[in-house]
This record gives sequence, structure tokens and C-alpha cells, in this order.
Amino acid sequence: MAQHDPSHVASSQKALMLEMKSLQEEPVEGFKITLVDEADLYNWEVAIFGPPNTHYEGGYFKARIKFPIDYPYSPPAFRFLTKMWHPNIYENGDVCISILHPPVDDPQSGELPSERWNPTQNVRTILLSVISLLNEPNTFSPANVDASVMYRKWRDSKGKDREYVEIIRKQVMATKAEAERDGVKVPTTLAEYCVRTRAPAPDEGSDLFYDYYYDDNDVEGGDGDCCYDEDDSGNDES
Repeated sequence: MAQHDPSHVASSQKALMLEMKSLQEEPVEGFKITLVDEADLYNWEVAIFGPPNTHYEGGYFKARIKFPIDYPYSPPAFRFLTKMWHPNIYENGDVCISILHPPVDDPQSGELPSERWNPTQNVRTILLSVISLLNEPNTFSPANVDASVMYRKWRDSKGKDREYVEIIRKQVMATKAEAERDGVKVPTTLAEYCVRTRAPAPDEGSDLFYDYYYDDNDVEGGDGDCCYDEDDSGNDES
């Protein structure tokens, strides 16, 4: 078994504790987070609420963020546990997004190193990028080709071809039972979604449950998404 550098462990644990504290003090709309195991700072469970006025409205989507020992110098992995039909989400739930890729020079990917992970990124920027990705898929180099083709049909038909939307709405409906089991009330209006809920004070840390909320103006559609090409016109490459 590989030995971990103690300095990396201490540094990453400190970084993760500071992020928890920051996200507690400045909540971001649309997210709730717990530790999978309170003794393990490297595995976070994320609940994402579907934003109102989108196809995902009323949805309750679970995901996991797994951090490496040398975080924040290497990116975490983000995987949906909830079944997601989306051009940029693999069948196993892994999210394909540029900021979660190491900053190596890989011309074949179509990504610049500057679009990839760097130590100034954090959980907050990851969550905002995921919400942006859900609402504005990139079809330039999709993780799920069938979902990408279906999304383009919906987009190019200006909503007349509803197959893509109907699959998403079925998935949203399927999450309602999960929310009920977890005792979670999913916001369905913009007013509910935008309520800022403070997390427990640090001395109540045994709960370690955080509400994450974001301002709409903070999200830049598609910025930093997997294989993103600003010139992507939606036309298939031949």
C-alpha cells in the first residue's frame, strides 16, 4: 500500500476544513452537503436541488465528491449517485467537466490547460460549474453520445422534439421518493430556492450538514465545462 506524504495529508485536511467553514459562513443556493463518514474529510455527499424554471425543477440529485490526498493541488472526482441523462455525464455518473481535469497539456482533448483544474478552484466553483452544466450541456465532445444527440434534437426543434425533456422529467419525478425517504423538502419555487439557511455553528459540528446556495449572477453558462468550445454551434463534426 502506498505511503502518503504526511505534509500532503495535513495540508489537504486543513484546506478541506477551511472550505467547510467558508461554505458554512457563506452558504450557496441549491446544495446540501454531509460527510459520508464524519471521520473522513475526503468523501463528501452532495444533494443538489434542481433549479426552478429549468427541466430539473423539483429534483433531488445525490452525488459524491472524493478528494485526493494532495488536494487542492490535484482535482477531486465528482460522481452522481442519482441516475442522470445528460450529454456530459457518463453512464456510471462521472461528470465530464474541464475544471476537474488535471492541468496537463493535451491538445487532443480540445481543452486549454487554463480551463482545467488549478489550486485556486474549490468546492464552491465545482458546484456552480455542475449547475451550469446541467442547464447548458456541451455537445462538442459528449460523455453520453445518445443524450447529446437527443438534446440537440430538442434544441434544434425549439422544444418540439420532447424526448430529451421527458426523460429528465421522469428522472426528476423518480427523485421525489428519495427526498421523502431522506426527510428532505425540495424547493419548488424561486423564493424557496433562494432562502439562505445557515448551517450549525462549529461547536455543533457533529451534525456537519450544510446548505449550499448560489446567486444566479455567479453562474456563467457553460464556462469551464468538459471539452467546451466557445465556437460550438451545435453542428455535428463530420
